[in-house]
Amino acid sequence: MNSEKIIKELKFKAVRSSGAGGQHVNKVSSKVELIFDVLNSSNLLDEEKELLLKNLSSKLTKNGMLLLQCDESRSQHKNKEIVIKRFLEQIINGLKIPKKRKPSKPTKNSIQKRLEKKKKQAFKKAFRRKPEL
Repeated sequence: MNSEKIIKELKFKAVRSSGAGGQHVNKVSSKVELIFDVLNSSNLLDEEKELLLKNLSSKLTKNGMLLLQCDESRSQHKNKEIVIKRFLEQIINGLKIPKKRKPSKPTKNSIQKRLEKKKKQAFKKAFRRKPEL
């Protein structure tokens, strides 16, 4: 995966930020929305697309678009940098293949402790019964 080529595929949209801000906020579009089409990306392999669709399924739209937005800063350029960093982190995390879990066997000591505990519990319960005459 080449991050520079993928960044060229990104689409950005500047929108007015929500919330209080006075006169300035009403005329400046500082919030940045990033749009990335996972399905139609030419720089991702088919296996990478499948991985991203699976791992980022909760963050993708029905059309396979990844939408991110940032309005932390009053500067549009700063927000664009922040949203690109977030995007790259999500892509990198989405492409990670989790290690397969190797099932482990219980140790001999843990088996022995479990059996002793069972015997103690059985002995305790045996004493609670009424004696047979």
